[in-house]
Amino acid sequence: MKFIEFFSDSAMPLIIIIIVIYGIFERKKIFDIFLDGAKDGIKIVLNIFPTLIGLFVAIGALRSSGIIDVIANFLAPAFNLLNFPTEILPLSLIRPISGSASIAVATDIMKNFGVDSNIGLIASVIMGSTETTVYTIAVYTSSVGIKKTRFVLWAALIADFVGMVTSVVVCRILS
Repeated sequence: MKFIEFFSDSAMPLIIIIIVIYGIFERKKIFDIFLDGAKDGIKIVLNIFPTLIGLFVAIGALRSSGIIDVIANFLAPAFNLLNFPTEILPLSLIRPISGSASIAVATDIMKNFGVDSNIGLIASVIMGSTETTVYTIAVYTSSVGIKKTRFVLWAALIADFVGMVTSVVVCRILS
């Protein structure tokens, strides 16, 4: 256990040292390359900043309006027929949109049902096996100027759906 802790603590400094030694060995201007990378990073941040603001406003409006609960209540009968736990529906709806909102929903689920409950375990597995799809696609495509994302979006949302269904199935099998 001490080795893992030591390796974890020394991994980043070791990588930095290796990069510096390699740069010296290759006779590169390490600091100039670093500054060029930092400038490029700032340009990327400035390019994606409007997208992030728009996403944060939209997510805040979704959470405060209660529309997620309305959609979950509307879908609950169909998911009951499929034996999908309806307590997970709000998490399943918000997870592809926002990481921070889904953490809040997952925390609420665990407060209400317990971390060791079947619902709490399913929520944990969903959080680990899915991605904030809309956020990720919006940030990456806006940073490189891609406008048409519908096929990427559908493929990623299907992958999220498969991850959520698989989470429920695996948790039911293992519990």
